[in-house]
Amino acid sequence: MRDLGAGFRYLLKGQRWVARHGRQYGFGLLPGLITLVLYAAALVALALWGEDFVGWATPFADDWSSPWLGLFRGFLTAVLFALGLLLSVVTFTAVTLLIGQPFYENLSEKVDRDVSPDGHAPESGLPLWRELWISARDSLRIVVRAALWGVLLFGCGFIPVVGQTVVPVIGFFVTGFFLTEELTAVALQRRSVELRTRLTLLRSRRTLVWGFGTPLAVAFLVPFVAVFLMPGAVAGATLMARDLLGEEIDEGGEAGDQAATTFPQPPSGSPAPGR
Repeated sequence: MRDLGAGFRYLLKGQRWVARHGRQYGFGLLPGLITLVLYAAALVALALWGEDFVGWATPFADDWSSPWLGLFRGFLTAVLFALGLLLSVVTFTAVTLLIGQPFYENLSEKVDRDVSPDGHAPESGLPLWRELWISARDSLRIVVRAALWGVLLFGCGFIPVVGQTVVPVIGFFVTGFFLTEELTAVALQRRSVELRTRLTLLRSRRTLVWGFGTPLAVAFLVPFVAVFLMPGAVAGATLMARDLLGEEIDEGGEAGDQAATTFPQPPSGSPAPGR
């Protein structure tokens, strides 16, 4: 349970970091605002023409009598819009990070330099086009995984009682895990950590990941809120990435609290980070 609280503290520390670095925060808002406009337009289009699309996709029901035709197509329209909302929540971070790759790379590097005892920030050494390609490829893989989980949980939502109580809670934890993977990828990609290794790292500290990502998943249900939290989420994920890799963090530089320290490693018997 200690890791659960530590993950939430990283989220708060990231927000505090961008609050003290206003210029970085301002630049970090731009990708989220662009993504928000694109997603809002897509959802409005879905609301306006979703019923027409369902009618076009189900011509076999044209001859059904009332009220079955209306109920059937109304249900499918609601399902279509619900899936659109679910995918928008799951993919918002990935698309925002892809659009804002240069902004968030710069922000993450500054966080690394700020908290590193020697002021050093790891660099990938790759050209921007290559970083964008790797980010897009890995994001697509994560989105596919998240979409499969989303479809599974959506189906389980029809189970009486369990579907209305347990399934939504599991959904927040699953979404939080994938959000954290996308956010920590900004710092871990610069360290040449591959997707499979990143997932192994996160699974070895699941409670840490849930403490960071689950509250964020709840907040990201409101895309407008997500825009303002994204810069701080990237900063906090960079701090957490250093913890996952066992890198030293200068608390004096990060929070102005105390002198340099290292975060505790997992107790003996737990998988060592990076292995």
